[in-house]
Amino acid sequence: MQVFEEALLSRGVPTMVYADNGRIFRSDQFHLACASLGISLIHTKAFDAPAKGKIERFFGNVTQRFMPLFKQEEIHSLEELNKFFRQWLEKEYHRKDHSALGMTPLDKYLSQMSQVRMVEDPQRLRMLFLKRETRKVRHDGTISLKNNLYEVPPQFIGRQVELRFDSVNVYVFAGDKPVAKAKPVLLADNARAKREKPALSFAQLQERLKGEEADV
Repeated sequence: MQVFEEALLSRGVPTMVYADNGRIFRSDQFHLACASLGISLIHTKAFDAPAKGKIERFFGNVTQRFMPLFKQEEIHSLEELNKFFRQWLEKEYHRKDHSALGMTPLDKYLSQMSQVRMVEDPQRLRMLFLKRETRKVRHDGTISLKNNLYEVPPQFIGRQVELRFDSVNVYVFAGDKPVAKAKPVLLADNARAKREKPALSFAQLQERLKGEEADV
């Protein structure tokens, strides 16, 4: 998911993604991200080796042309390896004539720039790639996620909410928009917290979001 996100930021949003049947490409998370971006997700047929010929040919180029260079370098971390690979990809692979294209991959890409749709809002893109779960908020304003407790604003108490999260942050979504950030619970503070009436009810919050979408 991180690699795909980086590709979108670097080269733009494709009209189609052609992938094999690996678990990540079949995941709800990947399907939702592609659908939200207007990308058609197409899978190869099972056990259809020729359908994956292009990516296998690329892997062959990496093995024949990159790996000998890699073995000559002193690489001490994954970060250094990724940096070295990106340099090879941009400076060598993308700038060498491709037999099937009749030009370099970079020239082919530049010749179609008028059709490329670049990412306008990187932060929105990041939100699309978050994992998603639904939880009911307890009476004390907390939810449980991945064996951890998080606190959300009081207007969500007793409601089902959509959570989107990565390894660091957890966001509460309503109307496909982030409306709050869940915070890790400090049990002592949570026990003493006063549950004041929220300024906006959950229904009022949804109505406000609908109004904002109508204005747009």
